[in-house]
Amino acid sequence: MYDFAIIGGGIIGLSTAMMLGQKFPKLSLIVLEKEGEVAAHQTGHNSGVIHSGIYYKPGSFKAKFTRAGSQSMVEFCQRYNIPHEVCGKVIVATKEQELPLLDNLYQRGLENGLQVKKISSEQVKEKEPYVSCLGGIYVPTSGIADYKKVCQKYAELIQQQGGEIQFNTKVIKIKNTKQSKILETTKGEIEAKFIINCAGLYSDRMAELDGVNPQAKIVPFRGEYYQLKPEKRYLVKTLIYPVPNPEFPFLGVHFTRMIDGSIHAGPNAVLSLKREGYKKTDFDLKEFAEVMTYPGFWKLAAKHADEGIKEIIRSFSKAAFVNSLQQLIPDVTADDIIPCEAGVRAQALKADGKLVDDFLIIQNEQAMHVCNAPSPAATASLEIGKYIVAQIPE
Repeated sequence: MYDFAIIGGGIIGLSTAMMLGQKFPKLSLIVLEKEGEVAAHQTGHNSGVIHSGIYYKPGSFKAKFTRAGSQSMVEFCQRYNIPHEVCGKVIVATKEQELPLLDNLYQRGLENGLQVKKISSEQVKEKEPYVSCLGGIYVPTSGIADYKKVCQKYAELIQQQGGEIQFNTKVIKIKNTKQSKILETTKGEIEAKFIINCAGLYSDRMAELDGVNPQAKIVPFRGEYYQLKPEKRYLVKTLIYPVPNPEFPFLGVHFTRMIDGSIHAGPNAVLSLKREGYKKTDFDLKEFAEVMTYPGFWKLAAKHADEGIKEIIRSFSKAAFVNSLQQLIPDVTADDIIPCEAGVRAQALKADGKLVDDFLIIQNEQAMHVCNAPSPAATASLEIGKYIVAQIPE
């Protein structure tokens, strides 16, 4: 019998377990992870960016957690010598019609208490010489980190606190007793007084196993990336983002310098035909049918049909992908980029076709379900872990 069982060994499950161990050092806890290592899915496939919080609605969990998280993540990396760099980023307008959107974004940054700065196209060129734009915003607190190494450190600290991490253990059923939850797993039964579901791409399924209706379904979107060939890395110094389309739920194709020095370009966002479908050929009939029969997906698709078609074209046409990169850096050619690993984002979607825009955490007496924790969850992981632990009844 454990006091706490956490389902999922990604960055949120691990940060929560670590914070639990700090707050309740005498209580027992176990993290259950279905893969053979930590950070095997969303965390291990993300862009490695330490986000500032400029995009998010003032007062939202995302805005508050990200602003605090960008600081606490840097401090954590400093304390444990984890590779990271606060390199700053530029967000640029490349068309006249984007200039008012750039102003709105700048105001939002100020409302969120960030040290953002409006800069001219000449000032952008001082930071990123190969960018072509009409103006930009400089965000000094953005950075990059190795989130896999962050997770490995979280795991190490959990074990030092006396917590357990059990790999290759998939939860297949949840049963309730008056005092506890019994988790049926591929490695036998585990009993716990309180469970926390941090299952990422399967968080809605875990909630349903516990008899909870999250009022949303996880729809997986694959983010497809290219990377610049090593001899072309000089084109990008830090992080270069376009002004996001406020009507579209994704940030648009951008350039990210990774902690290993490689430059990733992307992501393109397309529906994944499997929840953990990192390749175009990955397919799961049951999971695909679940999305196709979900009314919310068709409402979302109808609303964003134009953008969605562009994303699909970019997925299959390198020329179209390059064209979108050239909006930011005209010197990039098709010969300069090669495909690299994709990621899959777990996006919670309501039946009315609206995306769950903020973190979604559902609580009942013996459980807490984290049913939506998309980007910037890695940046904000320490803050989300603290928040979850603060909600747990003494």
